[in-house]
Amino acid sequence: MALEIVGGAAVGAVFEKLLEAVVDARNKATQFDSSLEKLENRLTFIKSCILQVEKLNDQLDRPKEEMEKLVRILKDGEKLIRKCSNVSCCNNLVKKWRYASKIDALDDSLLTTRTVVSAPGGCGKTTLAKRFCQDKQVKEYFEHIWYVTVSKAFDLIGIINKLYWHNEEQVPVFQNEEDAVNQLELMLKKKLQYGGRILLVLDDVWCGAESVLVKFMFQMQGYKVLVTSRNEFPGFGSTYNLKLFNEEDARNLFCHSAIPQGGTGSSMPTEDLLNKIVRQCKGFPLALEVVGRSLHGQAVEIWKSTLTKLCEGQSIVNYEDEVRNCLQSSLDALCNHKDIILKECFMDLGSFPEDQKIPVTALIDIWADLHKLDEDGVHAISNLHKLRSRNLLNLVLTRNGANENDGWYNDAFVTQHDLLRDLAIYQSNQEPIHKRKRLILDLTGNRLPHWWSNEKQLQLSARLVSISTDEMFSSSWPNMQIPEAKVLILNFNHTQKKYELPELMKRMDKLKVLIVTNYGFCAAELTNFSVLGSLSNLKRIRLKQVSIPTLCNTSMELKNLEKLSLVMCHKIGQAFASSTTQIPEMLPNLREINIDYCNDLVELPDGFCDLVRLDNLSISNCHKLSALPEEIGKLLNLEVLRIHACTRVPKLPDSIGSLQKLSVLDITGCLRIRNMPKRIGELQSLREFQMRKCRGLRELPSSVTDLVELERVICDEETAQLWDCFMHLLPNLTLSVPEEVINLNWL
Repeated sequence: MALEIVGGAAVGAVFEKLLEAVVDARNKATQFDSSLEKLENRLTFIKSCILQVEKLNDQLDRPKEEMEKLVRILKDGEKLIRKCSNVSCCNNLVKKWRYASKIDALDDSLLTTRTVVSAPGGCGKTTLAKRFCQDKQVKEYFEHIWYVTVSKAFDLIGIINKLYWHNEEQVPVFQNEEDAVNQLELMLKKKLQYGGRILLVLDDVWCGAESVLVKFMFQMQGYKVLVTSRNEFPGFGSTYNLKLFNEEDARNLFCHSAIPQGGTGSSMPTEDLLNKIVRQCKGFPLALEVVGRSLHGQAVEIWKSTLTKLCEGQSIVNYEDEVRNCLQSSLDALCNHKDIILKECFMDLGSFPEDQKIPVTALIDIWADLHKLDEDGVHAISNLHKLRSRNLLNLVLTRNGANENDGWYNDAFVTQHDLLRDLAIYQSNQEPIHKRKRLILDLTGNRLPHWWSNEKQLQLSARLVSISTDEMFSSSWPNMQIPEAKVLILNFNHTQKKYELPELMKRMDKLKVLIVTNYGFCAAELTNFSVLGSLSNLKRIRLKQVSIPTLCNTSMELKNLEKLSLVMCHKIGQAFASSTTQIPEMLPNLREINIDYCNDLVELPDGFCDLVRLDNLSISNCHKLSALPEEIGKLLNLEVLRIHACTRVPKLPDSIGSLQKLSVLDITGCLRIRNMPKRIGELQSLREFQMRKCRGLRELPSSVTDLVELERVICDEETAQLWDCFMHLLPNLTLSVPEEVINLNWL
């Protein structure tokens, strides 16, 4: 794919002449040696493609115009290189620079400017694009490789924002889409000024996105675009049609997933049975992996049953229906008694928008009440690992600390292929609307399902309700009766508007979990919090990317709320400062607070330290938080305290010594902390102390020797040295110095 192969025997002959000219010129025109060496390496890299071009041209029926264009490039290139061979060392510098620039331009022209990789869903387009970006030669050629998932509900300004974030550039305030495109072009030109090349990958572009693709058609030397899509966009660039696996490759991939290493014995299928199942997967990589994994280590009878189910869908003619039929057999494998909760967990994943990363902490909240899993997340994580082992999802841990030993999953996410999400939704929608356990609505503009806009309202029995809306939604919510709902997930994409919590929530008497997420790039103001006052059973609230200045403007009391999570939220301080009710009266049973990436949080709101039932306080990535209150010592039931990556916090309050139940203390990434409080030795229950990236820490007080229950300190090598002189007095202590591994897949 590095070269658009457009062929014929003539191309091979012209190519050889160009390569010969380059080798000859390197022996003569040493003043262009650097440029000629790069060009020779490029030609050597694509030579194998050229040798096959005639064969592939016949198979793919490429347009003659493309072949003619390539021939012209190669012939013009040969003429240029021959001229370079005659440039003497005495020629002026301007002329030498001009020729060197032309050689670099020739090198650049051998790569297509814009390529669309097109294939049905489940063919491996995204996998191929990611592997291409990770290729050593590709990374050496392109100084900048930017990867953005566009998705069905695309947002041009959102895509451009991601590109700025990817480059660690400050995101400008765009006036409109035209302004965003113009500023992106300026940034690209700035990057290219210094000779670096740029590869932009736009993954999962849907039909109808032509207007977005046009915005990225910048004419710049060194700028290339790779698109993956189920469609073709001939007006944008040349198309590479990704083929399904042939029988041999399909069988190899299937066996890799299905056959245990060194597998033998009575549980092994016959060759005929194995080959029949492979053929039913139609060469789709996704189906081969998922079906194969579902049969891994299973009895032959299950293999036969799977083949029967696959054969039942033989009449399917649509590519995506074929894949779904194959994937359905893997989902059916989860229907036995011991895996029934596993299937339910898989089905719940359809409640989140396509191509969005699903926070593991949100799933823990949902499953704790919906499926009675433990609140600490151990069983939830176990189920995610089981689903991952069946290739039904991807589990992304973005730091090496986000694992089962840590017990903190703020940096853990789930991703899922579109077709697997579609399968979960399809399966949920098989029951009549009033009998569905999950109600998943993905609304475009103000277009509502006919049954919802109908004057005669149905009473629905869904226990999980997910409603996704876009920028055009007017926040006009018709009435709906869902008295059995335990979980409500509201997904929206607003940047400047207010988002009103729907009045229909007032009738959700059994609601226990509320998750509100704004997928726009600016925090929208969340309003109508008064509806929460009607939800006496509400136990968990998770808000993301919203502004909440009016959260506490009402006199509501959330007496049963146990957990409050605020992620990328704004105006937290204002929200609680304007409360007409004292925080302890408003939240009398709150046990856990999580505040993450809330960039305008300077100090904890007054009253937080009066939440006497609080046993878990986690504040992470709040880079403007400048101090912790001395009153934190009043939280006598606190067991976990995390002040993670809060870079401006200068110290821990001395009153921390009063937290006699504290078992986990995390100050990772608190760069300004220089000393530990002297009373830290009074933490008689402390078992784990995380203190990586505390670069300002200079010494430990002698009172650390009183931490008799301390079992594990997780730190860097420099911090480990501070503990060396105390180790003989703390026989139960183990120092752990993990290698920091950051996974950027979540970006």
